[in-house]
Amino acid sequence: MQAVTTGLGGPSPSDSKHSSAASATKPAVQAIMEKQTTTDRPVVAATTTTTKSKQQTIHYPFWFGGSASSMAATVTHPLDLVKVRLQMRTGDAPKSMSGTVLHIVRNHGITGLYNGLSASLLRQITYSTTRFGIYEELKSRFTTRDQPASFPLLIAMATVSGVAGGLVGNVADVLNVRMQHDAALPPAQRRNYAHAIDGLTRMTREEGFRSWFRGVGPNSARAAAMTASQLASYDVFKRILIKHTPLGDDLATHFSASFLAGVAAATVTSPIDVIKTRVMSASGKSSMGHVLGDLYKQEGLRWMFKGWVPSFLRLGPQTICTFIFLEGHRKMYKKIKGIEE
Repeated sequence: MQAVTTGLGGPSPSDSKHSSAASATKPAVQAIMEKQTTTDRPVVAATTTTTKSKQQTIHYPFWFGGSASSMAATVTHPLDLVKVRLQMRTGDAPKSMSGTVLHIVRNHGITGLYNGLSASLLRQITYSTTRFGIYEELKSRFTTRDQPASFPLLIAMATVSGVAGGLVGNVADVLNVRMQHDAALPPAQRRNYAHAIDGLTRMTREEGFRSWFRGVGPNSARAAAMTASQLASYDVFKRILIKHTPLGDDLATHFSASFLAGVAAATVTSPIDVIKTRVMSASGKSSMGHVLGDLYKQEGLRWMFKGWVPSFLRLGPQTICTFIFLEGHRKMYKKIKGIEE
């Protein structure tokens, strides 16, 4: 009787086997699940880190700066032309910006405001592509979004980029100055370059390869000062506006930062720009010391800011257009690549 009770109430041999198997299987399943969970965690973390790293270091195409600057040059070229004419003014030529514009239109028509445009575009393709490209490459290598570069470091990177741009784009700058100033010269002294390539060919044939580097000293100094005051100040002004005002990374911020950068660039580069224009426009030998001596005798220290207003009126819109076009390039690039803002 006891044997029967035991058989009905206690576990059968078969039940004991299944129970043992289940209890043995449960820890095994838990161990596998825990192992998978533990294994999955680093994968998620690595993915996050990789995404974050991509967000921090965006390598934009090298040519973005040259493209944006060329687009801006087509808008601001007449202002650049007027600035050169005022800096090279002689005799009874108009002294004001408005007078110079009217003089050009009256004598050469509306198209006269675009004299030398091909040289201006060649200058942006060489000079601006180099300085923007090197500057952006240095920024992407030595800074991140979480650790932006200090102002002195930005100035150092921009200065190096500017010197390189000045060297590469010097010949185009010589052509640009000559073609813009040509119509203001007496007919017998005009060079009458048909376009930038014609001017490049004739310069080499008539004056030798060394003419490509006429005024390279002041031009490289100006390029360094321009890039440091324009690009570095834009980055700093943009950072300050985003951090300390309700503005975000939008058009209003880009406009404000580029306007302030234009003021800084016009002020810093004005004296160098006057010297560069005088040296490049000369046909014979003309040293920087000789040019400085003549400028001081004629106008005293006022020569340092001669043409500042038209220079700013050209640099302001040019800087604004350049950075707005550049930010547009960047936004489109990030959209195409699927990079989060």
